[in-house]
Amino acid sequence: MSDDKLGLGVGSVRTGAAAVAAGIGDVEELMVYAYAMEAEAAERYAEFADAMETHNNLEVAELFRKLSRIEHIHAQQIVESMNWNEPPPPPPGGFRWLGLEGPESGDHADLHYLMQPYHALQLALRNEQGAQLFYAAVARDAGDEKVRAEAAEMAAEEGEHVILIQQWLERTAKPEPGWARDDDPPMLGD
Repeated sequence: MSDDKLGLGVGSVRTGAAAVAAGIGDVEELMVYAYAMEAEAAERYAEFADAMETHNNLEVAELFRKLSRIEHIHAQQIVESMNWNEPPPPPPGGFRWLGLEGPESGDHADLHYLMQPYHALQLALRNEQGAQLFYAAVARDAGDEKVRAEAAEMAAEEGEHVILIQQWLERTAKPEPGWARDDDPPMLGD
């Protein structure tokens, strides 16, 4: 996964993060970003689950479905906490992520049809770390004091998610060497 994918940007991370943070004008806009990150992560994990089901990797598919449900709950909690009747629209001009997507979305390129739960959790860990770094950058660089304070709280919450995923990883079996070897690999027809 590239630094760009984590919302860290390429080149001057501080300059890029400062530009994104400066564009978030108030707490409501920050929460629109937060909702978008959680909803996008839920959607992406559901896509990953579908991909694993296609390859009959049902254990990893179920793990991705669980991660999708968790992110969906987070998104709904934001809607409720903001007293929104429905999910918010993107800000005028769209989201200003440092990459093409939010920092909590995984990359399809990180999937392998034989991946194991440990790999899925490593991907989830990177996503949570990306969200934590995004909020930390906003907390550091936003122009509005209330935005900085809320972003700092959100960075701390994502830090708690990082710890939970790390603990989950510790309880999960590491893949055996050669886990990606397939003695009966998929064949493409003529």
